[in-house]
Order: sequence, then C-alpha cells, then structure tokens
Amino acid sequence: MDSKSSPVEMFFFPYVGGGHQIPMVDIARIFAAHGAKSTIITSPKHALSFQKSINRNQQSGLPITIKTLHLPDDIEIPDTDMSATPRTDTSMLQEPLKSLLVDSRPDCIVHDMFHHWSADVINSMNIPRIVFNGNCCFSRCILENVRKYKPHEKVSSDYEPFVVPGLPDKIELTALSFRFEEKSFGIVVNSFYDLEPAYVEYFKQDLGNDKAWFVGPVSLCNRNIEDKAERGQKTSIDEGKILSFLDSKETNSVLYISFGSLARLSPEQLLEIAYGLEASNHSFIWVVGKIFQSPGTRKENGIEENWLPSGFEERMGESKRGLIIRGWAPQLLILEHTAVGGFMTHCGWNSTLESVSAGVPMVTWPITAEQFSNEKLISDVLKIGVKVGSVNWVSWSTEPSAAVGRDKVEVAVKRLMGTGEEAAEMRRRAGELGEKAKNAVEEGGSSFIDAEALLQELKSLSRI
Repeated sequence: MDSKSSPVEMFFFPYVGGGHQIPMVDIARIFAAHGAKSTIITSPKHALSFQKSINRNQQSGLPITIKTLHLPDDIEIPDTDMSATPRTDTSMLQEPLKSLLVDSRPDCIVHDMFHHWSADVINSMNIPRIVFNGNCCFSRCILENVRKYKPHEKVSSDYEPFVVPGLPDKIELTALSFRFEEKSFGIVVNSFYDLEPAYVEYFKQDLGNDKAWFVGPVSLCNRNIEDKAERGQKTSIDEGKILSFLDSKETNSVLYISFGSLARLSPEQLLEIAYGLEASNHSFIWVVGKIFQSPGTRKENGIEENWLPSGFEERMGESKRGLIIRGWAPQLLILEHTAVGGFMTHCGWNSTLESVSAGVPMVTWPITAEQFSNEKLISDVLKIGVKVGSVNWVSWSTEPSAAVGRDKVEVAVKRLMGTGEEAAEMRRRAGELGEKAKNAVEEGGSSFIDAEALLQELKSLSRI
C-alpha cells in the first residue's frame, strides 16, 4: 500500500461459532499486516476468546482493534463456547451494529453469511459489503452448478449419486442441502490459488465471480506458540503434555483425530472409533468433542461413563499409544508437529486447510454442510485422503448413529498411516501442498497479492 495515503479502514463482523469466528479474526489480522486499519466487531463475551492474541498484535504495532457492541442488560448471544450452529440467533446485534455504522463509516465491512440479517443493515448504509462464508472455491463451484443445472432433481433418491455438470473434474455427489449468499460487492475466500487453480479460474471466469479475493490459508498468520495454543479457546489440557507425547514419537507416526467444534457423535460411534483405533495399532491423539446423549444409552453395550470401551484409556496410556483430549485442543500445534502423519477429520474447511498447510494427509469422515464436497476435493482431486466410508448427511438437529463401523475405521487408518506406496504418495503430495500454502501467504505469493489487490480496490472506491 502507498504509505503516503490514508490507510483503508475495514470492519470485520465474524459469526459467533468457532468454525467461522476463528478464520475471520485471522483475516482481520492479515489485512492489518498489510496496513489496513482493521476493527473486529463482536459482543463483549465473544471478544474474550481472541482478546489476548489481538493484544499481542497491537503490541507488535499492527493497526487492529476490537469494537464491542453494547447490548441491552441481561441479553447475550448463547453458545460462547465456540459451538454456535448456523441457526443461532444473532439478531440482537442488529440495532447496535446500525448505531455503530451511523457513527463510523469504514471503507468496507467483511461480514459472515450466518448473520442473515446483516446484509440489509450494511446495504442501507451504502457501505461496500464483502461476504465471508468459510468455504473453499471447489465447494462453491459445486453449489453454483447444482443450482444452475439441478442434477439432484433427476435422481430417484437422496442416496443415488449424480454427476455435477460443467466442472473441471468429474464429481459425483448425493443430494445435499445448498445455500447461496445474496449479491454483494465481493467475497473473501480462505483458500489459495495453487490448492484449487482450475476451480478458482472456473469460479471467476465461467461463473462470473470476478470480485473474489483468495487470501488463505489464514491460519498461517499464527506464528508464535501462544497464538497457536490459544487460537479459539484455551486448550483443555496443558499443551506441554501434548508436545511431550508427540516428541516421544517417530516422524509421521501419529494420527490426529478431531471432528470439530459442532459435530455430536453418538456413544455407539465413539465405541466403534475406539475399537478401530486399537485394532489399527497406530499411535494417536483423539479429541473427543461433543457427544450426543439420548436416555438410556450411556452404559449400554459395555460403554463406560466416559463413552470408551472398558479399560481402553488405561491400555492406551500404559502403552503410550494414545492420548485422549476432552474439550478444546491446540489443533495448529498438533498438526504442525513432525510426529503427526495423518488427520482423521470431519472435512470442515478450517480443519481441511490447516491439515493442507501442515502437509498432513487425511482420513475423511464428512458429516454435514459442505463437508461431503470437501471430501471430494481432498480424496478425488488432490488425492491426499482416504475415505472412511461416511455417506449419510446429518443435519445439526438429527440424532446421530454409529454409521461407520470399527472395521472401516481400522482399514482407513492403516491405509493412511501405513508404510506402503499409496501412503507414501499421499504424504508426498500433501507435503508439496503444504509448501505451496506457505508460499502463497508470503510477500509475492498469490494470497499476499490478492489481499493487496482488495485494499487497492477499496482505496479507489473511497476516492469516488
């Protein structure tokens, strides 16, 4: 940017769920590093989860601040533990946001699509509005073409696969739910050109989305151990214990397992995962997140109070084969450790891109949202993943089942973590993508250039 001119002023309005809030905060930090005056708009309670990292940014000289919206007494958005679903109501922020925009007029606002009401408020103030939806370009191209060609209407059931027409690759899916954002000034995407070049070109040229800026992987702006350890929330166990476990293991020998902050697996499914992991005979770190509990299931079928097979945790601890974390885990610290050679993931885009950035191949286990599209990118296009066999799309409100048995878990883990040619080739490809990810955000890289291009476009708008 031109140091002699006034900096671009950008507001960032993240959603309250961890999967969307965390990358939006990182995007604000990235644009501050490019010289923009970045302001993160949030509620007082949600600011607590990233206040420390922003304080460190300010101490290092970055022009970034947090602006909390004043809410009426005794009113607060629920789910401050990062688990807010897309249905969480944030409309109590509507009037406070409008009042803020009356007093302050930034050059643009980057807002999350799950603040469903925010587009009307921002448009009414005639402020350029940039949408963030948390997805990659690949899944967006799929959504656009499913909407355009309607192939899901030509199959006889939700389970019958259909080919999505018009894409650079042959992509087969089953019927899913789709969502599209309203027309805006543009979109900012947490991805990078070399990860999905054919789909970036297709999205911009064939689908006409020329106002799209690819600025990821945004997680790579977290460079010190404090930011990585506290990203999202403070880890539920001491990170020193995690690092000590990993330091004791050989390179690429540990499988990391996490299904994100929203997924709720059934106790029966956890049991199948545990048996599959034990049978695989590979070391692992398993983050056991939210668990769906229905009456009468907790102690059935040999499941203990902690949802694991009898003696499982003790056996894993004594053999030093497994470490189980209940709650929040420092995912970046874990994935970037050289001992980690695989990631069993729900294919949420943040987790997918963090795994790519760390050069770690995946066992793919999609559950909902665009995760099945992401699985296609990981396994069929990039060829850095092994499908575990999850085929049932589950909504946030649906009671989950044990859809994937222990045998499938064992087979997938052995394929990814083994010493054969297939596993070695996936690790090689993942490693190459990890290097490309790091290059993208450095000066002269594609994401660095896109961030600068957006700032220049906003500067030209402010002169009109």
